[in-house]
Amino acid sequence: MSDNCDNCPVNARVDSLEKEFDRYRDGSSKTHKEMFERLNALEQDKTALTTRLEGMDAKLDKLVAWREVLDDKPNKLLDKLKESSIWLILAAVIGVALGRLGL
Repeated sequence: MSDNCDNCPVNARVDSLEKEFDRYRDGSSKTHKEMFERLNALEQDKTALTTRLEGMDAKLDKLVAWREVLDDKPNKLLDKLKESSIWLILAAVIGVALGRLGL
């Protein structure tokens, strides 16, 4: 067999395989490009989602702090009412005592 084989029966098959390989390479390039675009879109979505979650966490922390303040307010109000009641009763007792003494 000679090294220069322009009319060899294998030549047609080699050319066919080269064309098929080029098609697969082009197809895989397009597939890889699409995959990287999808990965990029997912990374952007993840970044946006992370930002939203951080904002939600901050809002939840603020809401919890607000709730704790509200939970403390009734206790403060009740304590103030008790203190006022004690002073009112004490003033009434002193008033009655002074009234009996005639002052």
